[in-house]
Amino acid sequence: MTTLASTHLVDLRGSALDKRTLRTRLPRADAGSGAPLEAVRPLLADIRARGRAAVAEAAARFDGSAPERFRVAAEELAAAAEALDPGVRAALEETIRRVRTVARADLPGAVRTELADGAVVTTRHLPAERVGLYVPGGRAVYPSSVVMNAVPAQVAGVGSVAIASPPQPDTGLPHATVLAAAHLLGVDEVWGIGGAQAIGAFAYGFDGPAGDGLEPVDIITGPGNAYVAAAKALVREHVGIDAVAGPTEIIVLADDTADPAFVAADLISQAEHDPLAAAVLVTDSEPLAAAVDAELGAQGARARHAERIAESLSGAQSGIVLVDSQEAGIAVVNAYAGEHVELHVADAAAVAGRIVNGGAVFIGPHSPVALGDYMAGSNHVLPTLGTAAFGDCLGVSSFLRVSQVIDYSAAALREVGERIIALAEAEDLPAHGEAVRIRLEAGEV
Repeated sequence: MTTLASTHLVDLRGSALDKRTLRTRLPRADAGSGAPLEAVRPLLADIRARGRAAVAEAAARFDGSAPERFRVAAEELAAAAEALDPGVRAALEETIRRVRTVARADLPGAVRTELADGAVVTTRHLPAERVGLYVPGGRAVYPSSVVMNAVPAQVAGVGSVAIASPPQPDTGLPHATVLAAAHLLGVDEVWGIGGAQAIGAFAYGFDGPAGDGLEPVDIITGPGNAYVAAAKALVREHVGIDAVAGPTEIIVLADDTADPAFVAADLISQAEHDPLAAAVLVTDSEPLAAAVDAELGAQGARARHAERIAESLSGAQSGIVLVDSQEAGIAVVNAYAGEHVELHVADAAAVAGRIVNGGAVFIGPHSPVALGDYMAGSNHVLPTLGTAAFGDCLGVSSFLRVSQVIDYSAAALREVGERIIALAEAEDLPAHGEAVRIRLEAGEV
């Protein structure tokens, strides 16, 4: 039996590979208890009822201050961009360029379908009127999340884009790099509000002094902690959301051709996010498993956030999964339906075609998740906790509504009129049929 020093082992060799078995045995982050939901529910109700005053009280309690004005002044945004490190600015500008290029290619056009002479249905993709983008703070700073959320909204044609991000204790403003990223993108509506109260403010809006009143949005996107996720779950009766996100995760499928140092580095890069982050290796090679485990111990000990990484890698959500074959490994990866999937296997491009459940799939040794986090051109806001089996990555379509326009002539309606009446009678909805019959009998058709 293989033993590992740094990471716990799940041995699936000889096991059934049906989805039910795999879902129960694979390492997975705990979706959490209902505690955040119950904590957030009264806060949201208070914001809905009392508006700005409730947001201010929550900000004083959770952010440590309640400023006179929540909206960041335009000169603060400009100053942050002006003070931005030139290397960081160049990196953000390149990220914006690449994400925008991919988003533009994804933008759908109208589809006009002529079913018969005079019978036309046109499917339109209409942008949301107003969206709220949440950018988390806490353990790290996420100007990249400003880009990943704002660019597809802009490309989709959203007319009004607002950003909320937690204020920093020393300035009372969101982190300067977040402000700079917003300025580079031309987003001038930025709010220094964090946590669940930001989600409530976006959903319900509030009145305020001149220039400091927040209009409610139609869609809220962006990652956050368990309380942000709970708030998004509760407000989706009133607004659209991208997803209820859990801790970040990576699952790597590797064989004996993989470089164990590369694999370990990529597992660690995700473990760095959060003690609850999930880092999973799936392999049919015992020697590789042992080598990666050794690298995890060595690289993790040298990392700046060694304690956080060690907690993530030793958690029940992380581990090394041994399987009998690459075929079995593919089944495991698809059952896991991970946020990030990396393929360190021979002929990785061919294997990628068989990965049907994955938020983003990274092919080969030179496409690490870190590339996707920043500059691949793909989006890094992805489905977690197995929801990649049905959820989407954030993109242009997240900010579009599909609407259809029906345009039938009299002759085209006459052609299907009697069939509509027959279906209406079969469903015991005679008034539906009558709406067509009255036209037939009046000679309108």
